[in-house]
Amino acid sequence: MTAGTHEPSSHDQYASTDAEQGRMAARDNEAVAWDRWGPYLAERQWGTVREDYSATGEAWDSFSHDQARSRAYRWGEDGIAGISDKQQCLCLALALWNGRDPILKERLFGLTNGEGNHGEDVKEIYHYLDATPSHSYLKMLYKYPQAAFPYTELVEENRRRGRDAPEYELMDTGVFDDDRYFDVFVEYAKADVDDILMQVTAHNRGAEDAPLHILPQLWFRNTWTWGYDSTRPRLSADERGCIVVEHDKLKGFHCHLDGDPDLLFCDNDTNVRRLYGIQEPGHFKDAFHDHVIQGDGHAVDPQQNGTRAAAHYVHAVPAHDQVVVRVRLAKGLNPAPFADFDALMQQRHAEADAFYTGVQAELPDAEARLIHRQASAGMIWSKQFYYYDVPQWLNGDPAMPPPPPARRRGRNHEWSHLNNADVISMPDKWEYPWYAAWDLAFHCVALAPIDPAFAKNQLLLMTRVWYMHPNGQIPAYEWAFGDVNPPVHAWAVWEVYKRARDANGGEGDRDFLERELHKLIVNFTWWVNRKDADGNNVFQGGFLGLDNIGVFDRSAPLPTGGHINQADGTSWMAMYCLNLMRIALELAQHNHTYEDIATKFFEHFLHIAKAMNNIGDDGIGLWDEEDQFFYDVLRFPDGGMLPLKLRSMVGLIPLYAVEILEPELLDKLPDFKRRLEWFLEYRPDLAALVSHWEEPGRGNRRLLSLLRGHRMKRLLTRMLDEDEFLSDFGVRSLSRAHLEQPYVFHCTSEPVSVRYEPGESETEAFGGNSNWRGPIWFPVNYLLVSSLRRFAKYYGPEFRIEYPSGSGSFSSMEELADALAERLTRLFRRDDKGRRPSFGEQEKFQSDPHFRDHLLFYEYFHGDTGRGVGASHQTGWTGLIAELLQSHRHD
Repeated sequence: MTAGTHEPSSHDQYASTDAEQGRMAARDNEAVAWDRWGPYLAERQWGTVREDYSATGEAWDSFSHDQARSRAYRWGEDGIAGISDKQQCLCLALALWNGRDPILKERLFGLTNGEGNHGEDVKEIYHYLDATPSHSYLKMLYKYPQAAFPYTELVEENRRRGRDAPEYELMDTGVFDDDRYFDVFVEYAKADVDDILMQVTAHNRGAEDAPLHILPQLWFRNTWTWGYDSTRPRLSADERGCIVVEHDKLKGFHCHLDGDPDLLFCDNDTNVRRLYGIQEPGHFKDAFHDHVIQGDGHAVDPQQNGTRAAAHYVHAVPAHDQVVVRVRLAKGLNPAPFADFDALMQQRHAEADAFYTGVQAELPDAEARLIHRQASAGMIWSKQFYYYDVPQWLNGDPAMPPPPPARRRGRNHEWSHLNNADVISMPDKWEYPWYAAWDLAFHCVALAPIDPAFAKNQLLLMTRVWYMHPNGQIPAYEWAFGDVNPPVHAWAVWEVYKRARDANGGEGDRDFLERELHKLIVNFTWWVNRKDADGNNVFQGGFLGLDNIGVFDRSAPLPTGGHINQADGTSWMAMYCLNLMRIALELAQHNHTYEDIATKFFEHFLHIAKAMNNIGDDGIGLWDEEDQFFYDVLRFPDGGMLPLKLRSMVGLIPLYAVEILEPELLDKLPDFKRRLEWFLEYRPDLAALVSHWEEPGRGNRRLLSLLRGHRMKRLLTRMLDEDEFLSDFGVRSLSRAHLEQPYVFHCTSEPVSVRYEPGESETEAFGGNSNWRGPIWFPVNYLLVSSLRRFAKYYGPEFRIEYPSGSGSFSSMEELADALAERLTRLFRRDDKGRRPSFGEQEKFQSDPHFRDHLLFYEYFHGDTGRGVGASHQTGWTGLIAELLQSHRHD
């Protein structure tokens, strides 16, 4: 069986259809803490803002990969295929050595932002294959070369290449030639809440025997060095060859080790001798490296005590064969820890199969099930313990040298209330090992069908007082919490609510909805007060998550002066109004007080719709009638305005603002209905702007939208043109027309141009590691699919659009939504030649049986070929593929 496919297997006899659902229910009811342990270990802690104590804020340089093996982290830990408890007191992960590497493989390697020719990038091959929401079963694959890992070659070749050249990847170095590598599968299974099985299975794919050192590592996060509590927990060996865990919060734990490995101990402390030349005795963090690779027997503690421990297994793995290492971390001392190990591992695997059989009941084929399951696994593996206390970080720790004074007015100093210590869904635990507000909203929508409680808790977390700014802003990301992301939180709240309601037999969690609405009203007010510069219901917002999409850096002062009235910012706010209105209408059916709130957002939406067509009554709108497209409008300091006629995703975002009002709902809400009818009669200027919403639609529905039917058809004609936005694999972020006709702006001393770039970014804007000038991005495409489905519910099958534009064939809105979703799923499905577009021209990934069914969920995709680009494990929002594969039953 190909790893990761998980078709029904011989251990189905162990499966219980309800076992995983039962664990989730016990967790959600706070009866049993099945989530106490999980895949909460980061894959990169070095190079993060949290670990940066420099004066200049150069996080990548402040804490390097080379330092990471020897220097204690302040705010978290990292490792390969690792787990920890929810507060990351104790960590368990894998280390490896092939007998040739210059350093012990304890963490994933990648290039910093300055080293990569397209920004930071992990240079490893690994895959998340399976996971259940309670973490009762987890499976990951790490591909480890048998040759020396080419650290220097990767750095030097990528540094040599320019931005017009492709990235130099690990596969390009030849270390996987002739299959000279190990497939290292790491599986975890929980026998109980505090009884965790770890199994490492290393396959030698090569034709010759090869040495392999396998070191399961157990260690404490360093909490004793910083001057708050100097109490050290303790790991030690007992007479049975077991590692005894002594920690105030984890009493009675033992780590059982199969076989007779050498037990190694040291402390999770900085090696000041290596890094700073300070001659101080100790057995430091890098002792296992020194012992295994350098042969330094004095590096480890001879008394077998410390805060870091490893079991050192040494194997000569036969060609085309495998070795297995088994570990059991449990509360209490088990006299026969491996007697039931294999049966338990098989049982949890079978229960995972049973869980996904239920979740995937509507998926039509094995290929869809494979994609869905690995996408779901990636979502679950991307959870991470995130710790960042901004006041402590700014002020420094009592036992450490004081930080440079400049930090007090530097990065994130306005966020002195923020104190995070939670498990959070990460975009990518190597490239982006920190939460990002708008990413997280999409994560929650993707997670809700498999774990609605976790999705709801994540959304609640972002609006808690130790996250949300007192002024109402939701934190963006640690590089700049004050940056502005698109306001999609309310949309995610409503979508997650619907999925949880459907999973609960139609009964929704109104307490969740009500809590979020109150906080989101504060956030909405922040937007209105801070991002509507002229007070005319046309919004700015800056880059709004679209990085380099514009002519200028939209978050920076403009070279022309003035500001940009943004088509996307204004459309996001129109969508925000409709989201909040819909939430309020749901609550109003049980508490009529919310009818007033629904009315407020209904009317605010109408004012935004009017302003988009006539900014400040100056006769210029964001819609360009000649081009039949929405554009940003540059407002000069003297009040003059100029449309920036760059056809990009910015001009398609107005499609997102759409909502349908059912007559049955209006009949339940007399105050809201009365006010709506007042607008019909007394404000025809507003009513006329919004798709004739005053006329009943099909099924007596009313439509609220920024687009009338005619205007929507014109905009969709652009979007569905294969020479512009429509790719074989989704909707591009920039029109392909700008390949031959770049947009050029002439109002500065030097002309500024934007051209279609379908793959990696050719500029350094926003670090150069993301590109919105042509590639396909999942979150915005997912919203397009969702919006088309809502339009379909109003217009019905008779309203038809030419698809693709110029083809002479016509489709209904529902058919368009299905077609766009199908194009997006092509990225991961095998085509008629058996090739997955997301793998590009990497032949081993396309054809090798040990590669071709292990998927990577990239950050974005090439606008013409579908090749995966950017962060390679951003299952976060690309995990939405799992939703697109499912039916749209929640619409």
